[in-house]
Amino acid sequence: MPLPLAKQIRTLAVATLATGTLVAFPLSAGAETGTDSAQGATQNHSHDHSHAAEEISKGYFGDAQIKARALSDWAGDWQSVYPLLQSGALDGVMQHKAEHGEKTAEEYKAYYTTGYATDVERILIKGDRVTFFSQGGSVEAQYANDGYEVLTYKRGNRGVRFVFFKVSGDEAAPAFFQFSDHRIAPSKSDHFHLYWGDDRAALLEELTNWPTYFPAGLTAAEVAAQMQAH
Repeated sequence: MPLPLAKQIRTLAVATLATGTLVAFPLSAGAETGTDSAQGATQNHSHDHSHAAEEISKGYFGDAQIKARALSDWAGDWQSVYPLLQSGALDGVMQHKAEHGEKTAEEYKAYYTTGYATDVERILIKGDRVTFFSQGGSVEAQYANDGYEVLTYKRGNRGVRFVFFKVSGDEAAPAFFQFSDHRIAPSKSDHFHLYWGDDRAALLEELTNWPTYFPAGLTAAEVAAQMQAH
């Protein structure tokens, strides 16, 4: 069956791409003091790295930090979290968000119900082939890398969509799909938001519906625990 094309929302600007760069960390002036200084330098490096990763996950990064990614970053068997939200398995996550956010648990659940909504319950990514599973059956196609796009949001932070296009396969399989997983350089993904359809430009404008996938091997409780820690 044809896959649904996400609703189009025209509310963002699209920036251009850039290549990555390396960041060097200077040695401590007290390096001659031995093990304690070495451990301190390691701890500082880890702290700096963690802080940088946290800023990137929030959408604050420079163009030079972005690097191309291969489909293998998302290889595996993935489950939609939408059924888990509908079943109540993620109610604890919504309550946790309410305790630290500006909405009630019910308001968060309504927001994520719109965001997670999809009839594609499972996605299998193996090599360059992607299979989309829904209650009506499955569609499969071969995909190739189509670069990435940088999106700038109203509040000033940004996101990167990594784009792939269909080379061959089932006619009903989407012509394009775009990954967003809060990462901007090669790295194995632990979950992702996915946008798909036949209009590349229109997908870049989708901001309210972002079907989300976690490894299929995780239980509902494990998914909830990872979300709460995220």
